[in-house]
Amino acid sequence: MANKTDNDGKPKLKRKQYTKELQRLQAELCALQDWIKAKGLRIIIVFEGRDGAGKGGTIKAITERVSPRVFRVVALPAPSDREKSQMYVQRYMEHFPAAGEIVIFDRSWYNRAGVEYVMGFCNKEEHRRFLELCPLAEKFIVDGGIQIIKYWLEVSNKEQERRFEARITDPMRQWKLSPVDLPSRSAWYDYSHARDMMLKATDTQHAPWHILRSDDKKRARLNCISHLLSLVPYKKLPREKVKLPKRSKKGAYNDQASLEGRNFVPEKY
Repeated sequence: MANKTDNDGKPKLKRKQYTKELQRLQAELCALQDWIKAKGLRIIIVFEGRDGAGKGGTIKAITERVSPRVFRVVALPAPSDREKSQMYVQRYMEHFPAAGEIVIFDRSWYNRAGVEYVMGFCNKEEHRRFLELCPLAEKFIVDGGIQIIKYWLEVSNKEQERRFEARITDPMRQWKLSPVDLPSRSAWYDYSHARDMMLKATDTQHAPWHILRSDDKKRARLNCISHLLSLVPYKKLPREKVKLPKRSKKGAYNDQASLEGRNFVPEKY
């Protein structure tokens, strides 16, 4: 019997194979984390892409085994009236990394190049000016010692439609449908055009875009982590051996009896 294949004709990645490779890569992320802390590096990772492209799952795969104090995820809501009056990039800059931190933006200032432009939340002049100034701002950030890594997750029309249908029918996924998700289906080519303009203007040598095909979520996550590790030269640092201390018997008493009569969570499972 022939092996099942995905839409690209590649053999389906078996869960066991995926889990094993993911764990190996996540262990490397832990080594990278130690290096980042030891060297005081500052890194920004930007995740952009169409709605339903798999940004959240990819970010979760990166962060689920590392410290949230080193790998910080920033997913800002729509700007408040006060934030709308600020310099556009201002509300993002307050989340920039300090020494020993990686900040992951689940959508970023590139909202202006995508959803804001397509949905009419900014005018054409604001959009044009953003594309003109963004490379300059990112050059300033990079020159200041922060590495910027930008990923664009590219999902196909057919796969996006399938994922949206799944969200509509699955009560555990319906929360993923935002007010701008469904209109994005009918505006597919508007988003394609916005993407092309964004890449043309902001795919620079100091902060290049990396296109990540994401129809196959498992492969996309593995490819992303592997690529991320290749962009930050690091070495595994030796760890001090940890010895668990014995419990002191000083002041010993029956510390379970003292809990009698307290409110416990019912053990239904």
